Amino acid sequence: MESRRNSTTVVGFSLLPSELIHYIILRLALPDIFHLKSVNKFITSVIADQDFARDYNLRSSSSTWLFVYKKRWHRDPVVVHGFTQSSERWFKVMIGDILKPVIPPGEDLYFLTAAGNFFLFALNCSREVISVNPITKTVKKIPQSPLGPRGTSSWRRSGIKLLAGPPGSCQFRFLFAELVDNSPTLFEYNSMTNTWKSTIARENNVNLPHTNNKYENRIFLSASNGPNTSIVISVGYDGNDPTILRPRFSRDPEDGALAVGFSWGSVINRLHIYGDGRMLIVRSGSVELNNSSRGIKVVKHIELWGLSQNGREWVFVSSVPNGLIDEIKKPYGVMMGCLEDRDGTIRAILMSNFEGVWNIIWLGFDLVKSTWARVYLPEFNMEGSNMAGVTFSAGLTIV
Repeated sequence: MESRRNSTTVVGFSLLPSELIHYIILRLALPDIFHLKSVNKFITSVIADQDFARDYNLRSSSSTWLFVYKKRWHRDPVVVHGFTQSSERWFKVMIGDILKPVIPPGEDLYFLTAAGNFFLFALNCSREVISVNPITKTVKKIPQSPLGPRGTSSWRRSGIKLLAGPPGSCQFRFLFAELVDNSPTLFEYNSMTNTWKSTIARENNVNLPHTNNKYENRIFLSASNGPNTSIVISVGYDGNDPTILRPRFSRDPEDGALAVGFSWGSVINRLHIYGDGRMLIVRSGSVELNNSSRGIKVVKHIELWGLSQNGREWVFVSSVPNGLIDEIKKPYGVMMGCLEDRDGTIRAILMSNFEGVWNIIWLGFDLVKSTWARVYLPEFNMEGSNMAGVTFSAGLTIV
């Protein structure tokens, strides 16, 4: 009965004017579009139209996805969970079958980042990096960088960037920053040539080519972050002219302890999350639960900072309002996060764990309006799972 009802619904949908069908499908997430494509030939013809693909890819490139990779055991199927604001549910991106021919059993995967149709994973056992395209169902092993094999702990999220080529090109570039013999160095892999190049960045002697509200045509990769000073490589989107920035942080000189990207609540109260030339400072305080305060904290205050015009200072931008802090204030023992600056909005994810239960918070700051907002996420069961990677990405596209 249920299948007959679904079939009738699809047939009725197909009788709508083609312009209305085009309008409706254009606003669906790609997994929903692929589902429609498999059940009705007329809808398949709409999706296969070049004008539709062009319109959808243009719209999708400005959308934002949150991708999360969780796992229980090495033998579990590899599934990346994705959420976008155009939908109200989590999607499963099944890539386990794609990986089987190239990944040996028992390999430990860590999800690094994503861009467009490309997902990047680090392999802990073989110490390799692979890219996965779930749309074309292809896997590509990336040659070892000039630094040689690297374990999953060597990759810092704020120091890497994946750039997808135009839709349909099946090309991408992978950049990361590292200190080599105390010299900030940019490494770039190009899938078109299947080769790496490395460039020692030069010191910055002039003001950065950006405005206060939006960095123009530059990528910012964190090479090192300390309590008072960071080392950031600024590079053009063409990969040229890598420049060293050494922004100083003058606040709280007496508080030297901080965690970068990942924090055990029992150790310190200040977590720094970096990304795209921005810095989120999460300050927490101890809380007593069940007559025990050991290792349990709650978020008290969140600040957003950015690079100064000359790149030599971290400059305060805004604080998350107290009302929003009260909404997200939950006890945690472990916290991690990621941050991106794209299309005039700074997005941040805070993932916290308390007694085996993960909590995901999505915050956004509109640079033009100077306002904070929270994106409410649907239920996402992670109890008993290990967090193995989280990232923002532009939307998936039709090949």
